[in-house]
Amino acid sequence: MPDIRVSEALWSTGVLPEGILERWLVEDGAVVREGEALATARIGDALHDIVSSAAGRVAWMAPAGGLIDPGCIIARVATR
Repeated sequence: MPDIRVSEALWSTGVLPEGILERWLVEDGAVVREGEALATARIGDALHDIVSSAAGRVAWMAPAGGLIDPGCIIARVATR
């Protein structure tokens, strides 16, 4: 089951130690494609799409509006 992580590279120019998972773009339990945008994260003043690294059924691991850290897992994808 691949983990969907928030890339540590998104913090490369920011000074804040955390970000916010702004919103989910897919429903919990939805079937997604590899490369599909799953969520939007705010790090500093910038919004970033977090994409799926695999095709399958997504399971949310973090709530919309919640704090996120570099490299944290926000979802898992159950592959077929």
